Amino acid sequence: MTRPCLPPLQTLTAPVFRAPAGACDSHAHVFGPFARYPLAMDRSYTPAEHPADAFIAHLDALGLTRGVLVTASASGTDNSVVTDALRQYPTRLRGIVVPSPDTTDAELDAWHAAGVRGVRINLYQVDGHAVYRNGVGIQVLEALAPRLAARGWHAQIWIHAPDLVTLGPRLKALGLPLVIDHMGRMATSRGVADPGFQALCALLAEGVAWTKISGADRLQPAGAPYEQVDPFVAALMRANPEQVVWGSDWPHINYFESAQMPDDGVLFNLLARWLPDAASRERVLVHNPARLYDFG
Repeated sequence: MTRPCLPPLQTLTAPVFRAPAGACDSHAHVFGPFARYPLAMDRSYTPAEHPADAFIAHLDALGLTRGVLVTASASGTDNSVVTDALRQYPTRLRGIVVPSPDTTDAELDAWHAAGVRGVRINLYQVDGHAVYRNGVGIQVLEALAPRLAARGWHAQIWIHAPDLVTLGPRLKALGLPLVIDHMGRMATSRGVADPGFQALCALLAEGVAWTKISGADRLQPAGAPYEQVDPFVAALMRANPEQVVWGSDWPHINYFESAQMPDDGVLFNLLARWLPDAASRERVLVHNPARLYDFG
């Protein structure tokens, strides 16, 4: 039995700056309608229905042009809710899917035509224990890597940054661009000197990896204004500002009961503090994701 997630906030704080044309939310999920896109039977959480048109409304509310949908663990390896959304909004959306060990070339080609540009693997553990059920591991990625490279795709890695100390060399050996979710899911209490976070910065500096300055609400659970996240973003931007994108993580799954749901307007407005000049915001919101996700 899984717990039902809280719904996202319906009233958002207004943006304090106008997003540049072509701005992208580089991390979000869609779910349902469940009659057509059922969730995996074995899952860690149960979201409400958040179909593609609801995500488009989310983009419009923040003044964003583009978005990247990621198959969530609650969907298992059924990527149809994502790929159908990409076909519905081909100029606005790109996608990241979760492959199965027996994924065929025909499936990869069909996904590419729909707008998929990468695969996601789940290496996220805390104290050696997996946090989410479902997802695929590094062995599947290693087997698929040559075929992904041939299509110009990248590997999106859901990992706790401290594990990059040991897994970083194995991931680099894939020969694929790496995208590390949510700043390596660093707890702010660990500090920017944490060896795992420094490994993430080094991967960016080498040009091997990208990261998403997303999930501030996960890094500092006490809530807004998320000022303890600022040094982490600053360190990543110093490492390589050309390898950083931003995402909201809408619709904020895995929040339960009396938890404080994040406000997407507040999360978006963090960019005014993290990237105070318009040129930096345009780089992170427009140019970097256009290059990473092949928006053209």
